[in-house]
Amino acid sequence: MNKLTLRRLVLAALFAALTCAATAALHIPSPIGGYFNLGDAVILIGAFLLTPVWAAVAGGVGAALADVLLGFALYAPATFVIKFLTALTAAFLLRTQKKRPLLGAALGAVAGELVMAAGYFFYEWALYGLAGGTEGLLTTNLPQAAVSAAVAILLFFVLDRAHVTGQFGGGISHEG
Repeated sequence: MNKLTLRRLVLAALFAALTCAATAALHIPSPIGGYFNLGDAVILIGAFLLTPVWAAVAGGVGAALADVLLGFALYAPATFVIKFLTALTAAFLLRTQKKRPLLGAALGAVAGELVMAAGYFFYEWALYGLAGGTEGLLTTNLPQAAVSAAVAILLFFVLDRAHVTGQFGGGISHEG
């Protein structure tokens, strides 16, 4: 394993652990059995700093592990896929705006969180019916998406202005 691959693996493991910790540290139960958390903000920051695939793996693993640790193992397989796609979407959209990274981060965060909300809507629809999917979407997933996207965009702005975003080997750096 070369030095760059080892560095990316370690950073992905760090973001998986941070995602799990952020998810578990503040989780507010949802009326239908899920929970509101801030793990998505960490997933989005990982998507902005790591390579797309490493960010996606870190987000999926960290969030699914939190589900298992918090007693929501039924959600863990869906969470892995949904958070993987959330991070992948955010990472790719950030990279479409190399000259305007804040715009890319905003587009990525919003689109990634829409993927998250839609993913859980369909999963909860399958588990609880249309009413359950809609309730989860409105009471938990859309509010979580809005807060997580706002937090991630703000953190990206701060990290980008501090010229930190290009130092992780996967994000883009803002010149100026």
